[in-house]
Amino acid sequence: MDDVFRALADPSRRRLLDRLNDRNGQSLRELCAGLDLARQSVSKHLAVLEGANLVSVVWRGREKLHYLNAEPINAIAQRWIHRYDRDRVHALADLKTALEAEPMGDPTFVYTTFIDTTPERLWRALTEPEFTRRYWSGLELVSDWRVGSPVLLRHGPDEQATDQGQVVLESDPHRRLAYSWHKYQPEHAELFGWSPERLAELREEPQTQIAFDIEEAGPVVRLTVTHDGFAGETEMYKAVSGRLEQSGGWPHLIASMKTLLETGAPLPEPAHA
Repeated sequence: MDDVFRALADPSRRRLLDRLNDRNGQSLRELCAGLDLARQSVSKHLAVLEGANLVSVVWRGREKLHYLNAEPINAIAQRWIHRYDRDRVHALADLKTALEAEPMGDPTFVYTTFIDTTPERLWRALTEPEFTRRYWSGLELVSDWRVGSPVLLRHGPDEQATDQGQVVLESDPHRRLAYSWHKYQPEHAELFGWSPERLAELREEPQTQIAFDIEEAGPVVRLTVTHDGFAGETEMYKAVSGRLEQSGGWPHLIASMKTLLETGAPLPEPAHA
């Protein structure tokens, strides 16, 4: 965490993070616009932020886009905010965001973490039912993980696997996995208190995609999770980013998988009021 606090100590770097918080996925040119800093200085600050894992980089063709990465801040919260206080903290943060935020475009969720494991074992954690059920509230992913194959969901080994429209989009073992994400289901309506009419309306949203990029980084493995295709700041975006009270989203899920791989036990389920 020392790298995180050193990176945050500089006001120019905090300003860059604020700009990414306002609009994620900006290029170096966009981040330089309106700043009284030379392009080279901005590039150096971004390198420090990336080194502290506060910024993740995603290439779109030849364009290098920068995303605010919540993982280090989430790790600080896990360490110093008591789990029974987190719901109140999240509620206040959501209220502040609702009062201050301007409408955003089509968002992309990017989350990067480093795990003390191997690419092979991380791939197993992402694809094998015996792994996923341990950190994903008993949920098993069932697929042969070939491009075009369905990704079925099963709530426990004795249950019937169901097809919710998820399909493997990319599969490069131990390096990259991508698949389409399910739409809203009746169990989501029950969890979030949606009416049948509201559920039908939400199911008209376009289907999103999730991708996992695995890279060796010395003795550890760097995992970058990219979830995109949202039609604005939808309920699905709020759920996967962990902004809904009933959902820890990808931040909690990936942290739980990381803990499982490193210690043999996943995190406890998020506490709710």
